[in-house]
Amino acid sequence: MNPLRLFISSVQKELAEERAALRDYLQGDALLRRFFEVFLFEDVPAADRRADACYLDEVQRCDIYLGIFGDEYGWEDAAGLSPTHREFRKATELGKTRLIYVKGNDDTHRHSKMKALVIEAGAELIRRRINSAQELIAAVYASLIKLLEERELIRFTPFDASFCRNATLEDLDMEGVSRFLVLARRGRSFPLPEDTPSEDVLAHLNLLDKGRPTHAAILLFGKKPQRFLITSEVRCAHFHGFEVEKPIPSYQVYKGTLFELIQQAKDFVLSKIDLWTGDRSQGVQVPTAYEIPQEVVAEAIVNAICHRDYTSNASVQVMLFKDRLEIWNPGSMPPGLTLEKLKQPHHSVPANPLIAEPLYLTKNIERMGTGIRDMIQRCRQAGLPEPIIHLDAGEWVTTIRRKPGVFLTSPQSGAQSGAQSGAQSIEVLKILAVENEISANILAEKLGLQSKTGAFKRTLQDLLKQQQIEYTLPDKPSSRLQKYRLTAKGNAILKQLNQENL
Repeated sequence: MNPLRLFISSVQKELAEERAALRDYLQGDALLRRFFEVFLFEDVPAADRRADACYLDEVQRCDIYLGIFGDEYGWEDAAGLSPTHREFRKATELGKTRLIYVKGNDDTHRHSKMKALVIEAGAELIRRRINSAQELIAAVYASLIKLLEERELIRFTPFDASFCRNATLEDLDMEGVSRFLVLARRGRSFPLPEDTPSEDVLAHLNLLDKGRPTHAAILLFGKKPQRFLITSEVRCAHFHGFEVEKPIPSYQVYKGTLFELIQQAKDFVLSKIDLWTGDRSQGVQVPTAYEIPQEVVAEAIVNAICHRDYTSNASVQVMLFKDRLEIWNPGSMPPGLTLEKLKQPHHSVPANPLIAEPLYLTKNIERMGTGIRDMIQRCRQAGLPEPIIHLDAGEWVTTIRRKPGVFLTSPQSGAQSGAQSGAQSIEVLKILAVENEISANILAEKLGLQSKTGAFKRTLQDLLKQQQIEYTLPDKPSSRLQKYRLTAKGNAILKQLNQENL
């Protein structure tokens, strides 16, 4: 957005101090200098140009005319009008926004023509009396803030509740709203019927501002949310070591709605961590357990995406290291809460309440302030240390430790060992001991997997590197006819493990 041009009127010497002080303040204020470009006639360099033509041209170019009227009237032209009078009438003729400030409460010593100008201005708009440069600055500040608010250039409502500039209803995925409605009715008994028009659903959720999409609406249901909110993306990285190092083995930048971001980031982590897979000895369903409970992964990611500060230029970062999972998101502590209180029963204080509501209705979050306590409890049950949560330079950092070893038996026993890369590796060896040769697709099916996950592929690669399994077509590793078989080393390890379990 181009800054608004602010023309400060009056060239009377008596007001030179006020004019300079106001200019310096507006140019130095961190907020106002973003929105206003100040024109002061005294700042114009010498030029072969008539002064009256210059200031009238500037009035025509400006967005806001700011007049300061004192006691003096000033130099008069052939028609008997001063530059200030000409400027005011020109601004009025052009329909410019006018802000008028009159110095002094006593008009006794005011020039007769200046009195007439003050009366002329007062008949058309509200004037403000000031007595010093400090009063002028305070009065102008209040007027400009009000103007910015009226023009919707600044907001005093929560970010998620304010309208998304340049966005229209055409930028929303109304089919996505319909899908949400079905899930919300099933998950939380949402009161609106399934045939409710999408616009009515959005209005019910307070996601429209005067018929325009709010930031929350774009983030939740936008066709391309990152077109309007670039940093709402989620960045995921997987490092084989303990620190951030290049080259990064696996790096993804996910875009989409908040619902999509949550699922994508969660799948990224779950595809990289170890998965224990049991057998059907306890029932028809094959038991599985991730080294970090998937509920903990989901809770940490949802918290970051739901409660982050969307006005920040930073994005949510999900980083998986050899020993831990770290999730970074921009934000600050909710009022009245401390890090210690977050671990205890407390009221839910969402940073983005209009975003939190649809996530609650689709069962992505609860609204009882129990998320962090649930994470702590589930980590303890899985034999993991308590998650560490701290603030670092305006960002929330959630650290979840990974298991130092791997699953080798049932998740209930908690027995661990470094002799193998994971329980899934043991199951692969067992299957190959029976099947002799088998393709990857059939092997995944026998493990109870619906597809070849990232963790499954990594398990095969690890076993190949350790020479516990081998290709049946070693010269054609990508062949569609490729299969796997047990090596002598793999058979020996399997026998050793069987003896240890006797």
